[in-house]
Amino acid sequence: MRHPIVQICLLCFCAAASSAQTGTIPTGVGTTERIKVHGRSLEGNLEGDSPDRHVSIYLPPSYKTSTNRRYPVIYFLHGYTDSDDRWFGLVKSFVNLPAGVDKSLTQGAREMIVVMPNAYTRYAGSMYSSSVVTGDWEAYITKDLVGYIDSHYRTLPNAASRGLAGHSMGGYGTMRIGMKYPRVFSSIYALSPCCMIPNMAPAAGPSKAEDIHTIEEFNKADFGTKAQLASAAVWSPNPKNPPFFFDLPTKDGQMQPLVVAKWAANAPLAMVDQYMGNLKKLKAIAFDAGDKDTGIAETIRTLDGILNGYGLPHMFEIYEGTHVSGIQDRIETKTMQFFSKNLAFEPARH
Repeated sequence: MRHPIVQICLLCFCAAASSAQTGTIPTGVGTTERIKVHGRSLEGNLEGDSPDRHVSIYLPPSYKTSTNRRYPVIYFLHGYTDSDDRWFGLVKSFVNLPAGVDKSLTQGAREMIVVMPNAYTRYAGSMYSSSVVTGDWEAYITKDLVGYIDSHYRTLPNAASRGLAGHSMGGYGTMRIGMKYPRVFSSIYALSPCCMIPNMAPAAGPSKAEDIHTIEEFNKADFGTKAQLASAAVWSPNPKNPPFFFDLPTKDGQMQPLVVAKWAANAPLAMVDQYMGNLKKLKAIAFDAGDKDTGIAETIRTLDGILNGYGLPHMFEIYEGTHVSGIQDRIETKTMQFFSKNLAFEPARH
């Protein structure tokens, strides 16, 4: 019988791990760059990940010719075991973000800069959370990265012109960061957001994660086991518990109530009520999922009900698709149009 924590993790993430690669990124009408952005917020992380992170950037077609023009920015967060190079076409994947943005322009979307940081960590994903093990990814996104992009590109440097979006783990990060930082981002769009609900019921028997003691064993582990270890790194860190410096929800097959409580406290559906004041400050909120992505679809139905209970306007949709099958189309036909409508634009000057 699969452990319930592993079950929820299997619903949470999008798989397709890849090491960072460099090179020319294929483009359509827009142009792309891949740079590194240092994160003070990530310095000294116990995993030993570099605080210098790859960041892929999409610049709209007019960026290099309309040199006096400034643009809104969408910060886009990828899923667990994923990376920016996969989303930007360096590695073949289920999605190509620059191509999707290009196509959206032919369907009425407006020109924007799109930025995606590489959040692939030692344990294959940061959850965009704050931990001494992985580093403070919330601060990296909201301070280090936003600050760098605003100082090096022609952005409109205010919350009204910044959007936050993401898929799976990135959808989780979108909800987590979006509800905490309305002064940084004004509109958020979560695609198939994982890990929305605390579902950590005790169960008898040890978890396979307890048998992992080295990074080599981690690399050989199945997806669910990796996901549990990655979640522990960000939600239940313990700097006095080497070699991984975190606590698992089970120990010798017994559930650890405090660890379970820590994980539950990081679930957006457990957090949403306390951040309702912040959510009401946002200009626009959207989230969706495929109908065959059943676990995640159910959690966003719950979120829809909660927001309706508070009378908070938002966009919510269950569409025909799986966890990954509809993402390219959603970017092309929904996500970019959502931000085109809700972000603040400066009139073009030629």
